[in-house]
Amino acid sequence: MQNEIEKMRNGQLADFNRPELQESLRHAKILLARMRTMSIYDVGYRPLLEELIPDIPQSSVVMPPFHCDHGHGIKLGESVFVNAGCTFLDGACIRIGDHTLIGPNVQIYTPHHPIDYIERRENKEYSFPVTIGADCWIGGNVTICPGVTIGNRCIVAAGSVVTKDVPDGCMVAGNPARVKKQLV
Repeated sequence: MQNEIEKMRNGQLADFNRPELQESLRHAKILLARMRTMSIYDVGYRPLLEELIPDIPQSSVVMPPFHCDHGHGIKLGESVFVNAGCTFLDGACIRIGDHTLIGPNVQIYTPHHPIDYIERRENKEYSFPVTIGADCWIGGNVTICPGVTIGNRCIVAAGSVVTKDVPDGCMVAGNPARVKKQLV
């Protein structure tokens, strides 16, 4: 039988009242609160970041302030840069490929609440993974919705809302984001 974190990672309805999810959220919020008083140049910042996001490569940078639900659902490649003010709701995994640049105030959402309003009253939600390929540039104030995959070598224009998958080598823009140009 799966625990609630496993359900959450597998796109099943997960119960946020369960102790394992509450502890995961609590742990992340304590680390994030400590990190908000630091810069990337403070000696204690990197160890906290590595505790929040296990296996983060040394070449990757996450600028404060940063917000997330759990941290352990975030998988960053080599030389990823996440600018200030980003929010990554990592109920399901968020995977970001090598050499990808994330602009300021980008929001990546994996949670999805039930459609039925009675079911939404319960403390439960689904989560669907978000994947961003290698060598992408995600502009400032972009919102990426649950379940979206963005291919390699893509550009997402500032302020866009990405609701559907983006093929490799495309530039997308708008709300909802649409392919504006083939890059390669």
